[in-house]
Amino acid sequence: MATEELEKRRVADSEIGDQREPLIGRDVKCESYSVTAAILPFLFPALGGLLYGYDIGATSGATISLKSSTLSGTTWYNLTSVETGLVVSGSLYGALIGSCLAFTVADVLGRRRELIFSSMLYFLGVLLTAFAPNFAIMLLGRFVFGIGIGLAMHAAPMYIAETTPSQIRGRLISLKEFFIVIGMLFGYVVGSLFVDMVSGWRYMYGMSSPICLIMGIGMWWLPPSPRWLLLCAVQGKGSVLDVKETAICCLCRLRGQPVGPSASEQVDAILDELSSPDEEKEASFWEIFQGKCLKALIIGAGLVFFQQVTGQPSVLYYAATILQNAGFSAASDATRVSILLGILKLIMTGIAVLVVDRLGRRPLLLGGVSGIVVSLLLLSSYYTLFKDSAFIAVIALLLYVGCYQLSFGPIGWLMISEIFPLRLRGRGLSIAVLVNFASNALVTFSFSPIEALVGTGILFAGFGVIAVLSLFFIFFFIPETKGLSLEEIEAKIL
Repeated sequence: MATEELEKRRVADSEIGDQREPLIGRDVKCESYSVTAAILPFLFPALGGLLYGYDIGATSGATISLKSSTLSGTTWYNLTSVETGLVVSGSLYGALIGSCLAFTVADVLGRRRELIFSSMLYFLGVLLTAFAPNFAIMLLGRFVFGIGIGLAMHAAPMYIAETTPSQIRGRLISLKEFFIVIGMLFGYVVGSLFVDMVSGWRYMYGMSSPICLIMGIGMWWLPPSPRWLLLCAVQGKGSVLDVKETAICCLCRLRGQPVGPSASEQVDAILDELSSPDEEKEASFWEIFQGKCLKALIIGAGLVFFQQVTGQPSVLYYAATILQNAGFSAASDATRVSILLGILKLIMTGIAVLVVDRLGRRPLLLGGVSGIVVSLLLLSSYYTLFKDSAFIAVIALLLYVGCYQLSFGPIGWLMISEIFPLRLRGRGLSIAVLVNFASNALVTFSFSPIEALVGTGILFAGFGVIAVLSLFFIFFFIPETKGLSLEEIEAKIL
């Protein structure tokens, strides 16, 4: 039994316990790794984020192509506004289902197999969408692709967090947001290339199929998360002593290091954190809303909620109008405007990736969200007081995009991947991802009726007030996790 094997390990450890320093709290800088080996466990999961971003970018061009009587290449091009909305949001609905599905299958499949499964759904969704003979099949393809998004955006940050060295964890998980932005930019570029071609929308969606295959093959090649293996063993799904050896081998492969005492000590640290009686039971649904997991859930779900309800989808919705009012010639072409903003998002996300492990999470969040507050108030003043001063709106738009990519964009996904305790990480993170997509849908679908009711200026002022509230939330609730191992976060902060 798992409990008996853990007790044997504790007895064996106690014989040399006085000669070994505590594992939890040890300086993480002693964790050695090969940079080359650390890249691949990040790269293949990050392709799931790239595909998510690509879908956003490609859909903006695909809807233009799909609705054209001369370029759609179909007899069902005359889509209603509701049908167009379903094309755009179909993947979002699928992502909500995928997030719910992750709650039940994440700990059974494991992070690696969940990502393999999501790559298969990505590929199937692409095929159904690109070769759709009618609107219903296309919508099914968008929905299946969205389920893949929900699973990938749940498993990718978790796999990266659990397999990368502590001292570069923040940089790599933030780099996943960089991949999302690269995917968006790639989708915008592909959309601009095929938007004037007959059936161009099929090519826009089909271009992502090779990435789906690369992601699936890459994840099949990578080892499972050592932390997930140990969690399963502790909960009675295998021999702890046998799984420990497997976990050490997986960890050494992920670090690009030969099997040695360092890897064994890291595995012992994880087992020590899992050695309490509560950790040896499978997590129940209600435990997620109790104790330290409830605190982690408030931190993670609250952060991704504010990430969306501070108006991120809505500000970008108005981007083309703002640039057109400012007289930018590129603004007459929606795809070129999107490329311009995509480049800005890419640059600012790159800056965040470079500094997140040096400055920390809290300084970037507090500074970036403060800039978001200023930009939203500027946008509100433009629509209520200074409609002839489009320069103000352009500055506000660029400030918003830049500050969002320095703060909420990368750090939201980073925090939810590292804040949950290991035993409840899969289910806790699935709830946080669900909150992310649900709040995104809330903002996206409620924007137009609220705007018609109160006006654009007041609406952006309301987003500004919410951003101020998010600053208080960050200041009082968000901990600093820079440089801490996942076990140290669980032991010291939670």
